[in-house]
Amino acid sequence: MNIRLRGVRGSSPTPLTPEAVKSKIAAVIQRVKPADLVSPESRELFLSRLPDYIFGTTGGNTSCIEARLSEESIIILDCGTGLRELEKSLRKRKDNVKEFHIFFSHFHYDHILGLPYFGMMYDPSITVNFYSPYPKMEQILRNFMVRPYHPVDFDSFNAKIHFHVLKGHTMEIPGGRISWIKRNHPNGSFAYKLEQNGKCFIYSTDTELRQEDFSRSEKNIEFFENVDSMVLDAQYTLGEAFEKYDWGHSSYSMAVDFAIEFGISDLYLFHHEPLYDDKKMSSIQRSARWYTHRSKGKPEVNVRLAVEGLEIIL
Repeated sequence: MNIRLRGVRGSSPTPLTPEAVKSKIAAVIQRVKPADLVSPESRELFLSRLPDYIFGTTGGNTSCIEARLSEESIIILDCGTGLRELEKSLRKRKDNVKEFHIFFSHFHYDHILGLPYFGMMYDPSITVNFYSPYPKMEQILRNFMVRPYHPVDFDSFNAKIHFHVLKGHTMEIPGGRISWIKRNHPNGSFAYKLEQNGKCFIYSTDTELRQEDFSRSEKNIEFFENVDSMVLDAQYTLGEAFEKYDWGHSSYSMAVDFAIEFGISDLYLFHHEPLYDDKKMSSIQRSARWYTHRSKGKPEVNVRLAVEGLEIIL
């Protein structure tokens, strides 16, 4: 199973500003020494030792995950602006996949903004399958693309489109299995679990963790226990989570507590606050790791920031 994070930002796209780029360049210049520039090897070593928030970026595109469980098709979890990065990647590597399976967690703007700009939707040789537990999925997507808010409507798509309303809790997909569970978020949201060859990956964006989520109920244990890798909403600090109670998002410390409770091996903090710059995101990762290490006697959790372009191989 191959997972690629195409969009990791929450709520609204957050492009890297010219001021932020200048700040990164200035920080590099302040750190560099003549000895760092004497050879290609010394330059590479210098760059490798720079903090991630200087030599890199978290990414500003909204939620979109690419999953490959087979050579014949691609699974997409949400259609935020990261969907355009997925298309660019496909064209760059000349990937001729002809079938896409798109699962929606919910239909807030930041999770569907990329759909009208996904070039594959205009290719008649492509088949696109849309999935959601929401019975009005087709109506919602059609209403999203209407004039005067958008220059072309849903019927402008030339791809072969099929809508599938999800019923029950699990189904077979090309190369594996997918399951879903409802999460706490305004208007609702769903987490998805992908399974293949004994490996499990969970995508749980837009989730406000509550006491009942930590309950070791049969449903929670079946879905979350001992998962290999999980992308989980961690938009806020704990103070912000209390201040914004019922907004539908969690803090990084809540996410860590959840991963520890259910023995999740790798936790990726996701749906980042659009007001946070790269330096702030780096500090959150450090704080989350510190918080993990102080939970002595409990299962070890590897905590990382969800960063645009990151590949997870299971």
